[in-house]
Amino acid sequence: MPAELLTRPGGGAPAFCDLRGRIQADIVANLPAHFQRMGMTPEQLHDWQRDRLRRLLAAAIQRSAFHAGRLHGIDAARFELADLPGLPVMTKTQLMDHFDDLISDRLLTRGAAERALAATRSEPRPLPGGYLCMATGGSSGQRGIFVFEPESVAEFVSLIFRTRMAALGLARADGPVQLPEITFAMVGAASAVHGTVFVPSMLAGSPIRFVSVPVSLPVAEIVSRLNELQADGLFGYPSMLARLAAEQQAGRLSITPRLVNCTAETLQPSFRVAIKNAFGAPVFNTFASTEGLIGSSGPDDPAITLATDSCIVELVDAGNRPVPPGTPSAKVLITNLFNDLQPLIRYELNDSFTRQPDAAAHGHLRVTVQGRADDILRYGQAEIHPLALRSVLLAQPDVLDYQVRQTARGVAVQVLLERGTSVAALRKQLCVALARAGLADPEVTVEAVAALPRNPETGKLRRVIPAL
Repeated sequence: MPAELLTRPGGGAPAFCDLRGRIQADIVANLPAHFQRMGMTPEQLHDWQRDRLRRLLAAAIQRSAFHAGRLHGIDAARFELADLPGLPVMTKTQLMDHFDDLISDRLLTRGAAERALAATRSEPRPLPGGYLCMATGGSSGQRGIFVFEPESVAEFVSLIFRTRMAALGLARADGPVQLPEITFAMVGAASAVHGTVFVPSMLAGSPIRFVSVPVSLPVAEIVSRLNELQADGLFGYPSMLARLAAEQQAGRLSITPRLVNCTAETLQPSFRVAIKNAFGAPVFNTFASTEGLIGSSGPDDPAITLATDSCIVELVDAGNRPVPPGTPSAKVLITNLFNDLQPLIRYELNDSFTRQPDAAAHGHLRVTVQGRADDILRYGQAEIHPLALRSVLLAQPDVLDYQVRQTARGVAVQVLLERGTSVAALRKQLCVALARAGLADPEVTVEAVAALPRNPETGKLRRVIPAL
């Protein structure tokens, strides 16, 4: 990109089309290396992570006022992976409270990022300096803002699509890669503040065509658009894909995607079965955090392979101690190895992962995803896992979707129904489930509704809302 387009913050921002052209060129050029990294052995991965961690620490100490104090006295050039647990943990609260000091470019401010996000519609609004940003957390907790240089955007997009390229038989590690002519429907957010619009917008004009079908539209309109589009692949939130599976089974939706990819929400086993049965295509699952941790499953595989060549991942308990394989973590600590602009070092994600057996073909971490660990409902000494309620709600074929809100002595449940399921019977079953889980004399209300509230920016539906 010409140097004049990447003006300093305080000057003009480059046009998004110019940034997108550079990002697409980086994606194509670096895909062969990405395919090689997917097959790294444990030894290769160890050396790769160590070298990039040293580079990250050196940059953070030199350029980030926030990290300069926290990492004082560390010799980045001799730092080992085994030393990482000795570094302090970062939280989203710290990230937002110290945003300006954390960013490696002192002229990039939280105010500028907020203004760019407020102006974002179907495409990201570039910041001066050629930076781009996304937001997360609006539907499930504290807001977080994450900023990227064009190079790190290319890395982010490549991490998501390299496994799908491999699934389509297009993974070449020994020469140039040509993007295929293919169309995907993305049933996700309506705004590029969220990754389900941000990432596809980076590929506009390339042979990989994404068509956004906002999840916030009425289901009948989503069905109509998908029937007209007849896309090669279907991407979207698993809750809505399961809803669309019911439309397919009922004959109102009639599409034949080559693959279905779930993203942005936990893929419940019942959702997976419904999607597979309705569309007859392999079902993939993607874990993609705006913070930079990306993972993808194989076809119809519940285990997700995390891209640990891009993020170091620690599965820990509530006290930040490692948990053994097979034990669900209380949270995850990530160290992003590709974003020097906003260094995330041992950054806390409130997701629960369980480590799975290692693969023979590579050294990347494999996990199953249980969802957000902070969705636990706590009533004094009683702790109720959402699964206790989910198992009741998902056992009812007429319950298309739901939202559970914790109350002082129980839950208030809203349900989206296909037909006339007995709300009274459902309420009774939920009372029994809560009592069995340890809540004495639970109070439960169940209301049938025509629609459930989704976050206006992301289109996400938060199914379990604990009391504050």
